Amino acid sequence: MQLSLTFTGLLATVLLATSVQDATAAPTTSTMVSMPLKRMESRSGHLHPQVLLQQHINRSHRRLARMTGRSEPTHAELHARLQRRIDTIEASGQLARRYNKWTAPDRTSETSKLDAADGADDGSDAGSDAGDDDGSDAGSDAGDDDGSDAGSDAGDDAGDAAAGAAAAPAAGTPANTLTGDVAGKPFSQVDLTAIENPGGVTKATVAPSTNSLGLDIESNDVGYLATVQMGTPPTNYLLLMDSGSADLWVGSETCVSEQGGDCGKHTFLGTQSSSSFVESNPPAPFEVTYGTGNVQGVIVQDDIVVAGLPLKAHTFGVANAESDDFSADTTPFDGLMGLAQSTLSEQKVPTPIESLAAAGAVSDAIVSYKIPRLSDQKNDGEITFGGLDASKFVANTLVSIPLASTTGFWEGALDAISVDGKSLGLNGRTAILDTGTTLIVAPPADAAAVHAVIPGAKSDGQGGFTVPCTTSANVALTFGGKAFSINSADLAVDPVDPTNLSGDCVSGISSGEVGGATEWLVGDVFLKNVYFSTKIGAQQSQSTISLAELA
Repeated sequence: MQLSLTFTGLLATVLLATSVQDATAAPTTSTMVSMPLKRMESRSGHLHPQVLLQQHINRSHRRLARMTGRSEPTHAELHARLQRRIDTIEASGQLARRYNKWTAPDRTSETSKLDAADGADDGSDAGSDAGDDDGSDAGSDAGDDDGSDAGSDAGDDAGDAAAGAAAAPAAGTPANTLTGDVAGKPFSQVDLTAIENPGGVTKATVAPSTNSLGLDIESNDVGYLATVQMGTPPTNYLLLMDSGSADLWVGSETCVSEQGGDCGKHTFLGTQSSSSFVESNPPAPFEVTYGTGNVQGVIVQDDIVVAGLPLKAHTFGVANAESDDFSADTTPFDGLMGLAQSTLSEQKVPTPIESLAAAGAVSDAIVSYKIPRLSDQKNDGEITFGGLDASKFVANTLVSIPLASTTGFWEGALDAISVDGKSLGLNGRTAILDTGTTLIVAPPADAAAVHAVIPGAKSDGQGGFTVPCTTSANVALTFGGKAFSINSADLAVDPVDPTNLSGDCVSGISSGEVGGATEWLVGDVFLKNVYFSTKIGAQQSQSTISLAELA
């Protein structure tokens, strides 16, 4: 999840009365429901943006390593990478500014202080990725994917150095120099305020319509949360929605944090709160590790309701132990709903959408996402179960993509990458589409090629890049023969200097070894710009990903 690392909005239409379009067929009328999503706020809100970037990179790498079955980097490797980033910032005199939570003169292990202040979030974290879902986790990474460097920081560093060399003509020289004023807008003040107030949530402002739920926005587009009901009597639980993992869990009434205390100000499930709660007998344990955290617990059965659709005695997990990433009071969600294919499930049980389809509550195991951005102030995010909400996308732009792997992740062919309409010649790529990952993580050479043609972009030599906060570059990814553009505002995820919103911003595209030289991890930086739908078919060959332009 790491946190990696919102959006939300609400539905203004009665989805049962709309035309529901299958991901692979012409529009038909069928049952579907929608529930709200909201992005998870960055729990690192007061950190220097370059430190936060490294955490995102680390989580993404870890997620990718898990997704592809590769060895993950060790905690020491990730910690060393973070330390190098801090050393660079400190050398520039920036560490003592508003982002650090420590006193600069006392440099008693900045990274250990960082770990304490931010849940040991150095990218390694025993692993939990509650919001960045890396998709790895034994199949799941809830969201924060920070990364785990496909496995090795040393290897990534070499790749990053190569990327930096490709992006910059010489050390200390910007990859590109602006020749005139940039036509784009400065970094959003709305986003900056969210970054500087971790834990903040922007509530939906319109009452939800039938078969849908209002969506809240947490922080500046870091994760997505939705409310479901569990137990008897039904109780609301706020869950992270993650297309990169496949396990559903909430904290148990006996939950203990890794620090030995309780699991924070969250809503818990057990026999005290639900008369229909049944624990497996003998207890069947489960454990899920994410990019920045982990949970351990037991398999249970209880009644749940997903956007008005009931599932009796659904099988899922309750966490008896949570890492700080999940148990902290500043973590806004009570659990996580994984929506990849159940072949990834650590609990070895069907996902909610698979169970809804099997029960006939929905006609197809389809989940669709309309992921908005905070700066738009529209609060129009939506997750839909059982079909596609035709009011959210342009019908004649819909493309369906067969899966490029059988791992259970939503991975499809990435036909081309272009900047300002010019193809970069990066063919034969694949992309894992993951709502639980905040950034886009590309192979080092690919990330360098993209930034090399963005005016004003620079490599930091450590896997990250900066772009002008005012960039107007049009980066597009082509799927199914159709190019989908990324809003230039989404490329600039955090200003390097919060007092200069027209200066340099951390780029939403970073480099890392995903699964090889041709595999991308594509998170919310891109997904905010499309209508994204997944379908689990009766056979693997019938499972598809669909994308369309937003209405």
